Amino acid sequence: MAKALFGHVGSAPDRRLLDEVTQLRAKVRALEFEVARLRAENDRLAAAASEADLLRLPEPALA
Repeated sequence: MAKALFGHVGSAPDRRLLDEVTQLRAKVRALEFEVARLRAENDRLAAAASEADLLRLPEPALA
């Protein structure tokens, strides 16, 4: 068993695995950026909605 573990741990990393990890990290960075952008947009829209609430009449207007 020790030889099997040594062979697994001592082997050089697989190039395909390294490429996949690199791609996944890039996707994570892109998604984190998108989340930050959407949060900022949401905050902007929430602020605009709260301002619009201040301008509304307390009761609906009669038609």
